[in-house]
Amino acid sequence: MKNPTTGLDVLLKDINLQCKFKGNVALLCHNASIDSNYGHAAFKFKEIFGDRFIKIFGPQHGFSTDAQDNMIETDHFVHPYFNIPVFSLYSETRIPTDEMLEGIDHFFIDLQDVGCRMYTYIYTLTLLLEKCADKDIQIVVLDRPNPLNGVDIEGNILDLEFESFIGRHPIPVRHGMTIGEVALMHQAFWANEKVDLQIIKMRDWERKMYFEDTKLPWLLPSPNLARAESAFTFPGTVLFEGTQLSEGRGTTQSLEIIGHPKIEPYSLYANHLNEILRDTKMEGFVLRPITFLPTFQKHSYKVCGGFQIHITNKRTFQPWRAGQFLLRELYLHLGNEFKWIPPPYEYNYTHMPIDIINGSDKLRRWVEKYEPMEALDSFEKLEDYKRHLDEIKIY
Repeated sequence: MKNPTTGLDVLLKDINLQCKFKGNVALLCHNASIDSNYGHAAFKFKEIFGDRFIKIFGPQHGFSTDAQDNMIETDHFVHPYFNIPVFSLYSETRIPTDEMLEGIDHFFIDLQDVGCRMYTYIYTLTLLLEKCADKDIQIVVLDRPNPLNGVDIEGNILDLEFESFIGRHPIPVRHGMTIGEVALMHQAFWANEKVDLQIIKMRDWERKMYFEDTKLPWLLPSPNLARAESAFTFPGTVLFEGTQLSEGRGTTQSLEIIGHPKIEPYSLYANHLNEILRDTKMEGFVLRPITFLPTFQKHSYKVCGGFQIHITNKRTFQPWRAGQFLLRELYLHLGNEFKWIPPPYEYNYTHMPIDIINGSDKLRRWVEKYEPMEALDSFEKLEDYKRHLDEIKIY
């Protein structure tokens, strides 16, 4: 099995390909937009395109990927080294303005996604595609791996009644696409007007690969996903953003651990969770009782009891299902101490945040009614989505 080459590295190694982009160039990128030698894409674009490299754009968390949490916006600025504007697409706008797009002939996107519906970078991409539909701008996606692999899909399809910036399109939680394939899916099934779109494919990436199989360097694509392992637990632990339970922000194991000051984890695990978990027949992970001290965000400087999710087999681990299981059990255990967070969440001021995250209010009701695990099967109606996915696969 060969080590894959990202779309960025394909571009950097192919002078003939570089020469096809003759006009002015912009780049949407972040902290993880690096080549195989850890060189940042912006440095490389300056070397390749020189003065034709005229603008940088950053997604949520910013070009530098240092802004924490949801609804924490980043500013526009002029970069002190590159001496070109850096526009934030998580600011007063999440859609580039006409003024931001002036003078651009080729707009490159190089973002490491995490393969989960609730992760916003794919929506920054699709909003850009929609904005450029009536403009003479070529969109070029430098493709990168889906770190959860491109085979397994999991979770419910978004109900468009609960559309938000963490769910714009009818896809499951674990969607199985690369970011380039998201662009193709958008153009094939969701776009009213098409754009001039080019995908610079990876070389030697196989759909069955997890991120560690690629041997590519992992840099955090957002401030709380320091490890590729965290990206794999994310589809389950992100659910706790809709609750008053900590999802580990303010610790070194963010989005791998969950907890609350009122949980005594050892007795809860020994007297209840261990047996219930065994009955579910879920595989591929172990829950370890822990205590931890968040240094910011929820329960800052309060000792929390909870659990760390240790993945033992990625092939059998189902993170979305594990997250729903933990949500149901901790709702029951905490009783009146359990709280759903009220709106707003990701600029939606109407729906409950947990319903925005789930893309449905039915899963919250599943938790509150303590319905059986088998009922989760009814949420995963994935046949139509699988057919669409087969149509746009490029690997």
